[in-house]
Amino acid sequence: MKAQAASPDIQAPSREEEQAEVIRRLEEDIIFGRFAPGLRLVEDTLMQRYGASRHFVRQALFQLERQGIVLREKNVGATVRFYSAEEVRQIYEVREMLTRQTALMIGLPVPAHLIEQLSELQRQYCAKADAQDMRGIHETNDAFHLALFSACGNPYLVRSLQDYMNLTLPMRAKNLADSEGLALSRRQHELMIELLKGRDNWALAQLCVDHMQYSKSDYLTRIAGNEARR
Repeated sequence: MKAQAASPDIQAPSREEEQAEVIRRLEEDIIFGRFAPGLRLVEDTLMQRYGASRHFVRQALFQLERQGIVLREKNVGATVRFYSAEEVRQIYEVREMLTRQTALMIGLPVPAHLIEQLSELQRQYCAKADAQDMRGIHETNDAFHLALFSACGNPYLVRSLQDYMNLTLPMRAKNLADSEGLALSRRQHELMIELLKGRDNWALAQLCVDHMQYSKSDYLTRIAGNEARR
């Protein structure tokens, strides 16, 4: 008597999952600096790179255009969004103002459960860093900051700040792949947790603003050559 073949446990990914995977991989190539600012994104090249159909690649480009990290222009096509030095400074000016105000509104010392939540996120962040898991580093980093800023009690302010965090994603994410920048980020996270236990909002606010300066300077350095050629 023949044994019946076991049904496979792993199902083929759905079209939605395949599309999400193409978007994720293209986003990572951009935000982690594998695709430089201003680089032209050729559909045929991306199809080969991701093993995806033209439809999926185009949908990924449309999605990332909505997120602000891809630029589509007539007679040019899609490129990695290039921000000029002046645009970077202006964007960071707004993000710094939002960050400072949010930190100043946090009631100190914060409740113990928030310290526990941030300490656990920091533990995960360090584990992802040790494993060199770039996606994990990025996701736990943002989760840490959103949990911290949510303590200000104003969800509309936090939402505005999150919008600017997303806008600066191509400028700051590559910094998480840099060993020096990552080590500095880890130390500053630990200090933020300590300051949340005290009563000095001004010190906390200044640290949160200082925390974003390394990535801003790194991006300005990276685009300096591009601007000189424009």
